[in-house]
This record gives sequence, C-alpha cells and structure tokens, in this order.
Amino acid sequence: MADVAFDEVDKVYDNGVQAVFDLTLDIHDGEFLVLVGPSGCGKTTALRMVAGLESISDGTLSIGGRVVNDVSPKERDIAMVFQNYALYPHLSVAENIAFGLRLRKTEKSVINERVTWAAKMLDLTPYLDRRPKELSGGQRQRVAMGRAIVRHPQVFLMDEPLSNLDAKLRVQMRADIAKLQRELGVTTVYVTHDQVEAMTMGDRVAVMSKGILQQVDAPQRLYDRPENLFVAGFIGTPPMNLLEGAVSVNGGVTVDLGGNPLPIADQALALYPRLREYSGRNVIVGLRAGDLHPGAEHAEMPKITAEVELVESLGGESMAYFKVGARQIRTDATVVDEALAEGGEHEESVVGSRPNLVASFPAHIQLRIGDNVPVAVDTRNLHFCDEASGAPLR
Repeated sequence: MADVAFDEVDKVYDNGVQAVFDLTLDIHDGEFLVLVGPSGCGKTTALRMVAGLESISDGTLSIGGRVVNDVSPKERDIAMVFQNYALYPHLSVAENIAFGLRLRKTEKSVINERVTWAAKMLDLTPYLDRRPKELSGGQRQRVAMGRAIVRHPQVFLMDEPLSNLDAKLRVQMRADIAKLQRELGVTTVYVTHDQVEAMTMGDRVAVMSKGILQQVDAPQRLYDRPENLFVAGFIGTPPMNLLEGAVSVNGGVTVDLGGNPLPIADQALALYPRLREYSGRNVIVGLRAGDLHPGAEHAEMPKITAEVELVESLGGESMAYFKVGARQIRTDATVVDEALAEGGEHEESVVGSRPNLVASFPAHIQLRIGDNVPVAVDTRNLHFCDEASGAPLR
C-alpha cells in the first residue's frame, strides 16, 4: 500500500489544450478517494497520469514516496479497473482473473491460491469456468475487480467502473466495491461523474471543474460547507437552489428573495458573519431542497410564496418545482455565472422563465400545478456567497 501525491501537476496535450491545471492533491495510504466532476473536467486525465497512461507536462507525481513521472506503467505497481471491463472473451473467468499474474510469471500454485481467494471474496466461485459472454454485467465487473485485486498492488485505479450497469445494479456494486476496499485497505482512486457515487463511496471527495481542483473534503463537509458556487451547485441531489437576494440589516438581518423577505437565523449568521457587511447589496443565497417545507405544516418558519410548476412523485417523497420572483444563478466553473459577474443577463437566469426552486416534500402533500403556495424556509441552514466572486461570506 502507498500514498499518492500530485504536486503542481499540469497536463498539456500536443495541440495546446490544457486538461489539468496545477493539481496539488495528497491521497493517503489506504484511503478511498473519489475524483468527481462533469465530463471534460480533467478527472480521468488525472487518473491516467497516475497509471502512467498519460505523460505529465509539469510538476511531480509520487506513489509511495517515489517520483514516478518517468516510470513505466508496469513498474508502478498499480491495478486499473476500466469502464468497459476489458475482459478477454476467449478466456474463462479464472483465466481472466489470473491473466496479470501469468504475465508476471507468478508460480502456478500462487496463481491458483489467489484466484480462489478473489473468487470467494467476489462471489465468483460458481462461475470460474464460464466465459464473459455467459455472465451478467455485474458479474463481468466483479471479474475485472478480481483481476485487479489478485495482484496485491499498491494502488487501485477505477475509471467509472459502474457506468455501464443499470441503476439497481449500480447501487449494489457501489456497496460491494466500498466493502471490498475497506477489507483490503488498498489506496484507491475512483473516478466518476456521478456525485451520488462520490458521496456514498469516498472517504474524501475531490471535486474538479475545467481542469482545476475546486475542493477536497469529506462528503458531508462538501455538502455542508462548499467552498465556492461550483461545488455548491454540483454536490447534492437535487443540486442546491441558488437565487439572488437583497440584504438589509436593521438589528437583525433580512434577505429578500424577489419580494419574499426572510429573517436570517442566528445559526446561519454565525457561519456567514460577513453577510452583515452586505446591507443594501445583493448576494447569492443557497437553499437545499431538504430545508424547504410545506408552509402549512411549519408555522414557526418564515415563508416565501411560490408557484407550483411540476411535481414528481418518488413514493415516500415528492420533488416539487416552483417559480419564485428571484433571479436564479447558474454556475459554470469556479465563480458565479459569468454573464452576471460582468453585469449582464444570462438568458436562462431571467426571472420567471422556468422553475427556479426545487423542494423535497412529504408524499402526502397535495400540490396543484399553477397554484401559489407558501413554502417554509429553514433559514438556519442557508448559504451565502458574494455575487461577483462566488466566494462564501464567511
């Protein structure tokens, strides 16, 4: 086992496109770290640099304290699990699992012992004589995992290994991979665009956008204390609502969301003390769907009036989409909506053009499209950012 360290690493391709900018990230020995972000954010490029499949343009990359910039992939003692499994169709499950060991001319007795061990751990023992085409998608993914773990590498690298599975199987495989990693204790770097995978699997999560590391932290802290608007808008299902609000200070602090004044609770002010400095100015207000409640059931909370646009029933709860009279802020990279930062308007940020507030309501709440209803806001958990820079007002 070993730690992995990026130190000011850049990746620039021959055509001049830079995929990774100044990446500095320490991945601890035995840690399960998830790299997450939208397509094209540089996460897979970062993983491939660890594997030695992409060269490093600048900076240093270390595995177990050894700089590996110029070390070949086979000498790095890593194992990679690919999105498409990369199994050999003409080989049996046992032969696929053993393939890497045979390449290294490992003794046959050791190969048999490790294949048996991996098959038992991954519930593949009944399938050792089958070909990949005779297996389900989840079974094929476990074979790919088996091929990786029998090598006892220093580091596991996983590149979106669950993206080809159906939703139910992904949930099962998430739990299986996390359990396996805990049992083996091997340093693991896992790449995904699915932030639900990131939040449920990682010891820590590193969020990337446009080649830049935005924040790395424990999953719950990413959710509770995002460091910028990109992280706030990316982490969470559904993403955080981001609206423009006008601040006024008259003893207490009030933020007006399109004609809906909200007195801000002391708990939020303690986390965002600089909000008081913005009296008479606009800020960006972040509201989680879980902090919005049916107004009729929460008389103690301040309310906003919202028009019902859409209701999605999910069984035990409903996702309710509303329009309110406040501008919606859409994030892109590390700062607020570029058009807004430049003093202009973004066509998708115009008030009233589409639903701009989503709430998680109990399933028994009946909502009719077009109705204006009170929505209670738990102002203890609101987030506040500077309108121009997107920085939290802490």
